[in-house]
Amino acid sequence: MTGKKKALVLLDGSKRALMTVDYIAGMPMFHSMRIVLYTVFSGIPEDCWGPEIEVSKFNACHAIGAWEKQKKQRIEEYMETARQGLVAKGLAKASVEIKIHYREKGIIRDILNEAQAGYQTVVLRRQGMGEFEGVALGSIASSLLSKLTFLPLQVAGRKEQTNRILIGVDGSLASTQAVDFLAENLGDGDFTVCLLHVIPGFTGKSEDKPDFMMPEKGPDSVEAYIRKQFKGLNEKLVAAGLRPENIVEKITTGAYSRAGAIVMEAECGNYSTIVVGRHGLSRVRELFMGRVCRKVVQAGRYHTVWII
Repeated sequence: MTGKKKALVLLDGSKRALMTVDYIAGMPMFHSMRIVLYTVFSGIPEDCWGPEIEVSKFNACHAIGAWEKQKKQRIEEYMETARQGLVAKGLAKASVEIKIHYREKGIIRDILNEAQAGYQTVVLRRQGMGEFEGVALGSIASSLLSKLTFLPLQVAGRKEQTNRILIGVDGSLASTQAVDFLAENLGDGDFTVCLLHVIPGFTGKSEDKPDFMMPEKGPDSVEAYIRKQFKGLNEKLVAAGLRPENIVEKITTGAYSRAGAIVMEAECGNYSTIVVGRHGLSRVRELFMGRVCRKVVQAGRYHTVWII
């Protein structure tokens, strides 16, 4: 398994999280990767193991120990079910690893530390709060959107996977990085890719709608700039193996919400995956794009969203 790219797949013990197995099995990129199925597990509280422990406390901790043993067995069975599911769907048995991590610094920090161990991407679901107490992920997903900024993040959705992918293009380096990631991992697959840029249509800013911003240039100059970027991104995808006729370029104008327009296009065009860049053209745009990413994840709750 040495030399293989690695994907960190976060599971939480819930049935919904097991749907991630179907997502991974349906994406060709994962079949050549090393898949690490990862969960954070909270064991017996530390004060149960103190040097001076009262009898009543000992009895309570003994009961907690039995609880931990039972829960540990159930999470092991759960993780093995996920592993067997991937193997049954065509992934090599030797390429799927289970990692049950005992909580150390906190769920978020433990996940972030693990993610720095040579992974190429992190996969999770929006919601969970698993069947098992003390098991991460659940609402932790929301925190990871803002804190896991150093790796591509794939938020798996419930929408059935198709071979149609929508990429939000905003003229920034992040757009290029998103296409690079796609080209590197899916370039030789039979996919249809839409490059979409959204131009807002309001003449000012709205304080109560932070997902709204006027372009820095006029609409005509913005469109000319984006068309030029489309050309370069198109060439990257073709060079990676996508057929030119499977690449669509689209500019939407007059949108009130960029995130809303992106999700609407994904729904109308039957795109199961939405790809957005994490950062914008400047510090202001970086904060702005962070809001767009979050809103795309929220509004497109049935879609899979990649944040690059």
